[in-house]
Amino acid sequence: MSAVNRGLRHASKQVRLSQRVSNLSCPRFAGLQSAFRLQNSSSTSTSALPNTRTSSFSTMASLQSAAPGVTPSPAAHKGYDPEITDIADYVLNKNIDSELAFDTARWVFLDTLGCGLEGLRFKECTKLLGPTVPGTVVPNGPKVPGTPYQLDPINAAFNIGTMIRWLDYNDCWLAAEWGHPSDNLGAILAVADWITRTNKAGGNLANGKQFTVRDVLEGMIKAHEIQGCLALLNSYNKVGLDHVVLVKVASTAVVSKMLGLNEKQTADAITQAWVDGQSLRTYRHSPNTMSRKSWAAGDACQRAVNLALKVLKGEPGVPTVLSAPVWGFYDVLFKGKKFEFQRPYGSYVMENVLFKVSYPAEFHSQTAVEASEKIHAQLKAMGKSAADIKEVTIRTHEACVRIIDKQFKPMDNFADRDHCIQYMCSVMLVFGRLTAGDYTDGSEAATSELVESLRKKIKCVEDPQFTADYHDPALRTISNGLTVELNDGTFLDEVVVEAPLGHRLRREEAKPHILAKYKRHLEPHFSADKVEKLVALGQNPKELEAMSVDEYVDLYVNEKSEFAQ
Repeated sequence: MSAVNRGLRHASKQVRLSQRVSNLSCPRFAGLQSAFRLQNSSSTSTSALPNTRTSSFSTMASLQSAAPGVTPSPAAHKGYDPEITDIADYVLNKNIDSELAFDTARWVFLDTLGCGLEGLRFKECTKLLGPTVPGTVVPNGPKVPGTPYQLDPINAAFNIGTMIRWLDYNDCWLAAEWGHPSDNLGAILAVADWITRTNKAGGNLANGKQFTVRDVLEGMIKAHEIQGCLALLNSYNKVGLDHVVLVKVASTAVVSKMLGLNEKQTADAITQAWVDGQSLRTYRHSPNTMSRKSWAAGDACQRAVNLALKVLKGEPGVPTVLSAPVWGFYDVLFKGKKFEFQRPYGSYVMENVLFKVSYPAEFHSQTAVEASEKIHAQLKAMGKSAADIKEVTIRTHEACVRIIDKQFKPMDNFADRDHCIQYMCSVMLVFGRLTAGDYTDGSEAATSELVESLRKKIKCVEDPQFTADYHDPALRTISNGLTVELNDGTFLDEVVVEAPLGHRLRREEAKPHILAKYKRHLEPHFSADKVEKLVALGQNPKELEAMSVDEYVDLYVNEKSEFAQ
């Protein structure tokens, strides 16, 4: 073939490739188009095309453009994404001086431990716990509250994180994304306990650091803030990702500091959390609703500890893990969008976090269940019952409709029931109660024909003002209003509850209930004397915060637990 013909064929190939790339209008191909334009703009002239063997798109483009004989490292091209460095700077350098945040963190700490102990009463939870190899005990390892287990920090993080999250009863944060910031305690407590026990035994982890409960509270404040601020304006569920990605990122950042990593190493660990495989939230929705949603946070905690420990051993980071064209988080998993931020990192999230006080129910339903409780009492006073209800309309917010509106979806398991607003309201309207036991297969509520028939009579309607109030930084209410029509044609006045018990606007009202909840969760595990001691200690901030973490965790050890063996 002549040189002229070879040149014409190559030029024709370049034109066809250019046309194909320009026709790729899907956003996922934007990086490919940019790469094509960038490479072709670097050519000196089209006359050079017959003599070049360079493909129009190549992952080697950056290496080819470097000086001869030089192979640049990925970090040489660009610094860390600013979203990464902001988190690392906050974790290592920000001083938390908000006493409101520390006071709230203490209440969250007690409530979260109590929720974990309650989770141990469910065999579907405890079957996942304990050492990977039965009988393994790790010297100086962290201990798992309520159990006899002493594990490595990675597995302990999974155990603690899973039991905390099992019943969907710990704290909550609602914004563009929702989640449960106290999930991070699984990683924080495991690492703090492990480092402290090891250093007391003569080790030198994190320069010999021995953690107090106040150190743990500070770690919780920062983990809450990172998870919460990343959730304020950024919806991960809308692209199919589970919110536990934020648990993993926040825990990785805080654990990195606890392990004594410097600012660059902390940034490296955070990038590893973003590049790690992210959970799809399909296990939270029909037709795949299942128990993984209850251990997903435990999984995120163990991944966080594992990644931070790898960086401690010298593993580098991925500087542009978010922004890298084509291969970064934004292009691959976030539809090309960058994160948006409403406020700098401080202590806002802990100060405004929501407590689940009254019911073990998905948080968007809390006010609806509270309204249902009032209606149950009203019907009783009228000499009527749930059997007299013809229809119920729930005026609600968009997030509730999207997540837990399952009017006609079959209730196949625990995970279906505790994420169905119709089921939760029906149980309250029928029985005047809603407990974790009402979600289990074979329970009185789960087998009730009246609950099932009433569930299908309850419809949700979005109120745009409720949705706006839900996103308003000054309000952050989770409003629901219930209107009941009876079989005889009577309409009861709508019952509206805007802020649930445990909301910042009802925090003081909630505290006695939070304490009662904590005590109730302790009682199946410990003697009456031990329960009183733990409750009293929890109400003595000065003594509690000064305690060494390992000594405090030892108070929760249960060598003869009937729930975990």
